[in-house]
Amino acid sequence: MDGAAGQGLLQTLAQADGLGRAVALLLLAMSVSSWVVILWKGWLLRRAAADLRLSTAAFWQAGGLDDAQARLQRLDPRQIVLPLLQAARSLEGAAPHTLAAAGDRSQQLTRVLRDALHGVLHRLQFGQVLLATVGSTAPFVGLLGTVWGIYHALTGIGLDGAAFRIEQVSGPVGEALVMTAAGLAVAIPAVLAYNVLGRQIARIEADLEGFARDLRELLAHPQGQEK
Repeated sequence: MDGAAGQGLLQTLAQADGLGRAVALLLLAMSVSSWVVILWKGWLLRRAAADLRLSTAAFWQAGGLDDAQARLQRLDPRQIVLPLLQAARSLEGAAPHTLAAAGDRSQQLTRVLRDALHGVLHRLQFGQVLLATVGSTAPFVGLLGTVWGIYHALTGIGLDGAAFRIEQVSGPVGEALVMTAAGLAVAIPAVLAYNVLGRQIARIEADLEGFARDLRELLAHPQGQEK
């Protein structure tokens, strides 16, 4: 929020009743929480994309699976690629004659890689629901504060109708409209961040899915690679 909107919101908050203050504090909480998520996820996704590039390049340059896993443990601190390799290698110790060992090798790899991929994507998508919720509800929360402020202004006019002056309306109504501006100031960054971060997650997801398919083909048809 800019300085004028912030000053107007503080003035409105000072003159508001309990509901008006609750609306202002709710908008403040929504703004703080969304900016925390925006800054944290922006940093996380930048590092995740870099880890993905380094990790996949290091994997294909490794001499075997043990070497590849050792490289990923060093180069993938946020565990973007490493969980997929660990899940695939977990089949090496699977107990025979169980459902986990049922089906051919390709089916087993598809199952464990899918579960590992979903776990990684769940971590990357954390916070997106909050941004979507703030972006869709903050304008209506601000509008509620505006309606409530105008209602009180008109009620005051009704109680003192004989001495009505335009200043009695313009001041309180203008202050109440600050709530609408505050709601938009909270919602717009959340919506923009949701779309930008969502595109970054989609790119990482596509690259991870491609790596998972290649890893499944590699391990489903081994050609003497080191275990």
